[in-house]
Amino acid sequence: MPVITYVQHDGAEHRVTLPVGVSLMQGAISNNVPGIDADCGGACACATCHVYVDPAWMGRVGERGAMEASMLDFAEGVRETSRLACQIKIADEHDGLIVRLPEAQH
Repeated sequence: MPVITYVQHDGAEHRVTLPVGVSLMQGAISNNVPGIDADCGGACACATCHVYVDPAWMGRVGERGAMEASMLDFAEGVRETSRLACQIKIADEHDGLIVRLPEAQH
């Protein structure tokens, strides 16, 4: 199973092992990773699971969808590497993925 590293704004790291097929957001919530609010539960209806994907991994997590891009308009501090964690489904090739969390989700 892939090991994912979530890095909080203060630099604290949380390495978790996730089953293939769960979302990056579900993985954070299930493992009590702070900094992912997930107010809508993963329906791509808010932007409270905003993460910054490590640039080295951008090609492997796929592109933002139109709805995701629209929701990111509501997030603060959006960058080229911004994604919503609810829209990234974990696959075997994500083993070693690093994502960073913004200072706040609102």
